[in-house]
Amino acid sequence: MLKRYLLAPGPTPVPPEVLLSMAMPIIHHRSPDFLPVLDSAKKGLQWLFQTKNDVLILASTGTGGMVGAVNNFFNPGEKVLVINGGKFGERWTKICQAYGLRVEEIVVEWGYSIKPALVESALKKDSEIKAVFVQATETSTGVYHDIKGLGSVIKNYPDTLFIVDAISALVAEDIRTDEWGIDVMVGGSQKGLMLPPGLAFVSVSDKAWKKSEASKMPRFYFNFKKERENLAKNQTNFTSAVTLIIGLNEAIKILQKEGLENVFKRHARLANATREAVKALGLGIYSKESPSNSVTAIEMPEGIDGQLVYKTLREKYGITGAGGQDKAKGKIYRMAHLGYADTFDVITGIAALEMVLKQLGHPIRLGTGVARAQELLME
Repeated sequence: MLKRYLLAPGPTPVPPEVLLSMAMPIIHHRSPDFLPVLDSAKKGLQWLFQTKNDVLILASTGTGGMVGAVNNFFNPGEKVLVINGGKFGERWTKICQAYGLRVEEIVVEWGYSIKPALVESALKKDSEIKAVFVQATETSTGVYHDIKGLGSVIKNYPDTLFIVDAISALVAEDIRTDEWGIDVMVGGSQKGLMLPPGLAFVSVSDKAWKKSEASKMPRFYFNFKKERENLAKNQTNFTSAVTLIIGLNEAIKILQKEGLENVFKRHARLANATREAVKALGLGIYSKESPSNSVTAIEMPEGIDGQLVYKTLREKYGITGAGGQDKAKGKIYRMAHLGYADTFDVITGIAALEMVLKQLGHPIRLGTGVARAQELLME
């Protein structure tokens, strides 16, 4: 028998209470039974996003929310600024280009975070920039970008939207949508929200809604205006993902019971213990500044293939984390501490990593990282 453990940055484990709620008999998405379900979900998302704005609920992956964040607010030929510090920063660029936007990039070295001053300089130089796109957590590198700092800069430009992919950061990081001036923020179900894949969430500010009125881009499925009109009636534009939304309500109840501040503290605590355990093993952290509380990217020792570490953990020990992508492939192993995660997820993940490294010939004293994690997690 091989017991499975899921320590990837998405999908993440789903709590049994959420699974059980989704086992209830299906209800029709246009029936009166569903109206209070969606009403509860939209209010819960406003609480989680820390916003008074509408939070749209889309039956799609998080990338669908990203697409909607592009084709609802701009016109072909307009210029936007993309912060490209990893594979998901690259995705913003590809989506924008697919819809005919002119993209200017600030390329950030992998493992580093964007300096708000660079964005301010770009906006001062070019008044044509209609939006700034960024990840909150760049999942491919384990870096958290300074969303608060960026917001303080962009809010001074009334014709420029601040658009944030928070798919991996939501729940793990304290992101204050309204307070920090985020105009469009995207989340996804299969990360910190502890649900299966299949839902995207998008908060939209009044500033962004006004800009959407002038947008002539083609859209049918991801039509935010129609989604907003239906949300006011506790409906979605097309067939609602009823079962997932029922699970969403249960997941939000779990988070509300813990309390938002405690949720953020838990993720910070787990992330810190993971990083310090890795350092105790003599390994490096790939994110050289502003490491994420969602996922830790661990540098592999010389001569150890990160992809082989990932494969061995999954096949021999039943632990699914994540390997590196693109230029980081083979160089790192990524371990998440996101959503339905606590003390012994970290300890299990570090213990297994030690065993695999030793098996692959790296000189290591078993229990070194585990002991450090235990010390911190007992505090």
